[in-house]
Amino acid sequence: MERYLQENFELPSKNPSEEAQRRWRSAVGTLVKNRRRRFRHVPDLDQRHQDHAKRRSVQEKIRVALYVQQAAITFIGGAKKNEYQLTEDIIKAGFSINPEELASITSKHDLKALKMHGGVDGISKKIRSTFDRGISCSDLDTRQNIYGVNRYAEKPSRSFWSFVWDALQDMTLIILMVCALLSVVVGLASEGWPKGMYDGLGIILSILLVVMVTAASDYKQSLQFKELDNEKKNIFIHVTRDGSRQKVSIYDLVVGDIVHLSIGDQVPADGIFIHGYSLLIDESSLSGESEPVYTSQDKPFILAGTKVQDGSAKMIVTSVGMRTEWGRLMSTLSEGGEDETPLQVKLNGVATIIGKIGLVFATLTFVVLMARFLVDKGLTVGLSKWYSTDALTIVNYFATAVTIIVVAVPEGLPLAVTLSLAFAMKKLMNDKALVRHLAACETMGSAGTICTDKTGTLTTNHMVVDKIWIAEISKSVTSNNSLEDLNSAISSSAWSLLLQGIFENTSAEVVEGKDGKQTVLGTPTEIAIFEYGLKLQGYRDAEDRTCTKVKVEPFNSVKKKMAVLISLPGGTNRWFCKGASEIVVEMCDMVIDEDGNAIPLSDARKKNIIDTINSFASDALRTLCLAFKDVDDFDEDADSPPSGFTLIVIFGIKDPVRPGVKEAVQSCISAGIIVRMVTGDNINTAKAIAKECGILTDDGIAIEGPDFRTKSPEEMMDLIPKIQVMARSLPLDKHLLVTNLRGMFQEVVAVTGDGTNDAPALHEADIGLAMGIAGTEVAKESADVIVLDDNFTTIINVARWGRAVYINIQKFVQFQLTVNIVALVINFVSACITGSAPLTAVQLLWVNMIMDTLGALALATEPPNDEMMKRPPVGRGESFITNVMWRNIIGQSIYQLIVLGVLMFGGETFLNIKGADSKTVINTLIFNSFVFCQVFNEVNSREMEKINVFRGLLSNWVFIGVISATVVFQVVIIEFLGTFASTVPLSWEHWLVSVGLGSISLIIGAILKCIPVKSGEISASPNGYRQLANGPDDI
Repeated sequence: MERYLQENFELPSKNPSEEAQRRWRSAVGTLVKNRRRRFRHVPDLDQRHQDHAKRRSVQEKIRVALYVQQAAITFIGGAKKNEYQLTEDIIKAGFSINPEELASITSKHDLKALKMHGGVDGISKKIRSTFDRGISCSDLDTRQNIYGVNRYAEKPSRSFWSFVWDALQDMTLIILMVCALLSVVVGLASEGWPKGMYDGLGIILSILLVVMVTAASDYKQSLQFKELDNEKKNIFIHVTRDGSRQKVSIYDLVVGDIVHLSIGDQVPADGIFIHGYSLLIDESSLSGESEPVYTSQDKPFILAGTKVQDGSAKMIVTSVGMRTEWGRLMSTLSEGGEDETPLQVKLNGVATIIGKIGLVFATLTFVVLMARFLVDKGLTVGLSKWYSTDALTIVNYFATAVTIIVVAVPEGLPLAVTLSLAFAMKKLMNDKALVRHLAACETMGSAGTICTDKTGTLTTNHMVVDKIWIAEISKSVTSNNSLEDLNSAISSSAWSLLLQGIFENTSAEVVEGKDGKQTVLGTPTEIAIFEYGLKLQGYRDAEDRTCTKVKVEPFNSVKKKMAVLISLPGGTNRWFCKGASEIVVEMCDMVIDEDGNAIPLSDARKKNIIDTINSFASDALRTLCLAFKDVDDFDEDADSPPSGFTLIVIFGIKDPVRPGVKEAVQSCISAGIIVRMVTGDNINTAKAIAKECGILTDDGIAIEGPDFRTKSPEEMMDLIPKIQVMARSLPLDKHLLVTNLRGMFQEVVAVTGDGTNDAPALHEADIGLAMGIAGTEVAKESADVIVLDDNFTTIINVARWGRAVYINIQKFVQFQLTVNIVALVINFVSACITGSAPLTAVQLLWVNMIMDTLGALALATEPPNDEMMKRPPVGRGESFITNVMWRNIIGQSIYQLIVLGVLMFGGETFLNIKGADSKTVINTLIFNSFVFCQVFNEVNSREMEKINVFRGLLSNWVFIGVISATVVFQVVIIEFLGTFASTVPLSWEHWLVSVGLGSISLIIGAILKCIPVKSGEISASPNGYRQLANGPDDI
């Protein structure tokens, strides 16, 4: 079986090829009871092709509209303009431009129309918005009524009744309904009203119960996925409203809003550039053009759906929702479906194999029943005489055979994965992890390596300047007298130069909140330095620093520095550069002294500076340097100078380790997961933090990115297993490490990232984890999971739930296969020997619901426990159905078959059951014992290896609820619905026998778990795991 599954149903966890997707679909073939339900969570590949073609077509039209049409209009010198009228509603609201006209200016890049309206200043006046204060929050409803809401048309959610209709598409249920109707017709003709309709009505009511329970479960899942999907789409952006900077949902964005854009952002609506620096827009998602576009006041149009590749800017929103090209594009595309997960595919394979076996057994059962019936009839009354009761008997035989197929084809297996994943994703959402792709939650349970960032993930990201070096003086800034000491140590000119460098060369800004309080916004590093500058400024009045920014080079993770060119009052220009200490120091040939004068940077001074940097880094401080260079003239197209700078200051910034990180890392080690830190920081800082977290051990290696990327493949083969810290790394180094871990060592790799340049590594990894707070929208879009609180402990929680999903599905498969084997064998053997099936169609439908929908609900939603994180992960290519599972399945099946066989062939004698209805009583007892065997085996399946199956049971309300409902309804069926279910009420002694025989399953389970089995290459533990811990908890 395992070889067949690997050949036909093996699928990578990420980016599967279309060939692999079509291969397993072909292997499933036509043996599917209900294609609509079974493949609901599987993408329609043909529809996906159509969507891709449609997207390309629309992109081409947009590209033509943006570039070709624009060029033609410019060349011709104008085109016929549409006449836009101002309606009474627009005038009454105080606006002076029609929504369609405003939208067309941006979408068509119409510079002439923009100038005609007075440029961006004129537009802002016509939509009652100002650049410094934005719009008024009281206008939001009015703006949405006139200019539209920022949503595009989506398909309405499916109703509950549509899921009922899907459940009714089951071919076997349709056949059973036909059989039931035939049974009613024949029964009424032969036995009269109302007795003749009981059998058929019982089947119909059972079918309706199965359909309603199935539809309710599927509908609940769809609501969970819809909620999660809305969370994925809900992006928050910074806007200015009522004069204060605010964070709002893109759905609340309106025309006139002043939006702040920065690197990695997705543009939320069409708009016009107000001002900014080096704004580079990637329009490939909208127009298909791969070349990014520089946006400025000369080219001011910014379209929704595009991404900020570099720089920062402010824009004014001119159109939202369906008035944007992006909105129209998205509304034309249907959702092609998310890629199926490896477990879903594998369980489709298991369902296919079992379904084929079940079909054979069902056919044989019907053939044997018919053969015996015909032989008996031929020997008694002859084959020439036929009665309505004969027709009823044949219909019932056929219904039984079809019901065997219902039970034997486990449609619920692949859907149980979806149920378990939906449950896990909902719980993870509450625990600050947003799973964007289903497979990620499943795959995270198999992760053997986590490549994590340092800043904000292992540390708190709440930074403060802790130490400072200036004019060859090193000071701790945490003491009360630090500012006074610094004031006495350096001159006013050095002080002024320091403040100018802090306030001019920064991406942080002071904004006023709704409460009137001023807040510093920016990255944590920028905020720390800016706030320190404010303290310095408050201590001593600085010289006038009035100057104009001429050019800004924003920070990026490749250059590891940012620079700004300012124009000084005297007419000269000055470059300020701030960034990674080693890089900035190499750019300097001068350093300021205590008087603020530039002096040569001698070898001795340089050595002292490097020693200071290493000293700060060894204290787990991030180090940044600030330098300047005065220039007479400059080239606007050229980058900042690579050398000739004068060093001003070294900052040592403290970023404490998050509480609980050390314990989380130890939990990873216990779980067989290797944690590797990949950071852009100084290697000494990285090593200090890694040791504090427990990542860097005595036998581990810390390496710098430039060294790593120069290694040959042979060297990497020896080096990579030992790497625990990679410092001064580029995103390219992270991508290279991930690629080699997956390729050379077949590791399942999870990687964290927050920047735009991390997108390739996030995409390459088995599980990409983007940071929810520090992460850019580009990083989040490339990720599989968004860690909403940027906390490493949350990542471990995702791994816990991933393992829970995998193990829960194994539990469910073990439980369901046991039911399948027993139901198939008992009905077939009984048909061969006695000529009748002990379990009727109605009874089998109830058993099917117990093992399918209710079983999945009980076992697939078990929460994770600490024991899961004391085992190594499941590696690539390991068997899903382990030897441990086969041991439990075969052992329980043998016990149940013995019990049911003894009851079937010797029950009347052993239990002294006599009378006219003895056969009905014994069949009821068989049915009741069979159900209670499944109830107790369901409890047994909670632990596949440990004897104590009751641990955590009382805290699992879903499991208790399902078991309780099953028992209560079983009592109702036996005691009150016998007319429809072909049962009779049982005495209390017989109830005790049924429950007692079922409960022995627990004892059998405990005995089976004492039998050692080989479990592949890894161990004889459940799921291919090796036990790492000993003690009472392992029992």
